[in-house]
Amino acid sequence: MANKVYTDQLPGRTLVVDGEEFLFFSGTSYLGIPVNEAFRQCVLEGMARYGTNYSSSRNSNLQLRVFEEVEEYLARYTGAEAAFTMSSGYLAGQALVQTLQGSGHFIYAPNTHPALWRSTADEVTGDYDAWVGPMLQQVNKAEENHIILVCNSLDPLKARNHGFSWLSALPTDKQITLIVDDSHGFGVTGEDGAGVFAQLKARLQSNVRLVVASSMGKALGIPAGVVLGDKDLVDRLRHSHYFGGASPAIPAYLYAFLKCEPVFSEARQKLLANISYFLEHLERPGQFSYFERYPVFGVREHQLAAYLQEQGVIISSFRYPTPADDPITRVILSSAHTEQDIQRLTRLINQFAQV
Repeated sequence: MANKVYTDQLPGRTLVVDGEEFLFFSGTSYLGIPVNEAFRQCVLEGMARYGTNYSSSRNSNLQLRVFEEVEEYLARYTGAEAAFTMSSGYLAGQALVQTLQGSGHFIYAPNTHPALWRSTADEVTGDYDAWVGPMLQQVNKAEENHIILVCNSLDPLKARNHGFSWLSALPTDKQITLIVDDSHGFGVTGEDGAGVFAQLKARLQSNVRLVVASSMGKALGIPAGVVLGDKDLVDRLRHSHYFGGASPAIPAYLYAFLKCEPVFSEARQKLLANISYFLEHLERPGQFSYFERYPVFGVREHQLAAYLQEQGVIISSFRYPTPADDPITRVILSSAHTEQDIQRLTRLINQFAQV
């Protein structure tokens, strides 16, 4: 595992530490949006129109059209009936689960993000695949008629796509709400980066209600969160105290989100090209865990992080979820990386494999 580093600048494709420049293959900014100049210009346009923040309630007698415009766009983009935005993915997730609290029996998958916990008692650890069988038994045996399943769309730490092959095994005689956290897929996976909503919706039986919650702050670089679902649920969220009592997402960023569809599209194509280039230049791609068209590569030999850092390259490596746990080490690509960056990275990885 590599040593911790400290910096006073936002990392992009590189990072400066104590005057030394490192290549940076870490973080969750998969599309490189925070350092994308075209996006920054759109944010500045948005700030010229809306200011730096809108510190008011969505229930105010003054309504900014950009909120509804973004939510209507998100619904069309993802294939959902309706969308609901808040100032963060965490707050959007809390609004969702707290609104549904008491309406059914919750079952949590391992490693679900705290944003979707009702309390710390909802924390579940373990292996996702090992959870599926007991979960299906629990759903079938449950006395409650409404079951609320909560899980992630993928595992960004172990670079695994969950796949959801178990959906067809869900019983048809119960009402089921499936809540999926797509924070690490939204903007990258699915058609045009629209995430997992449409893919899952097409596979669900009529008794299963799909709800997707996501941060927009990772691949898309927008400090906001979104809930995607049916209109009845979104209307319930709009009547919650979370909607009226919390400040909304920053309008300037929502304006930039609407203006920058071509920017996101170009960045996605660049990211896919970088993923292909990385795999093509590895002598032993099997040393990583990964899945198709996703920029996270799990590292099995944790010593790689220290070796790369000595050579001027920083990858993700830290003990998770507590300092007592085993390290999680990953190479994370972004759209900001150049072919030369990836050439240098793969050359060093190939050298390490020969040591």
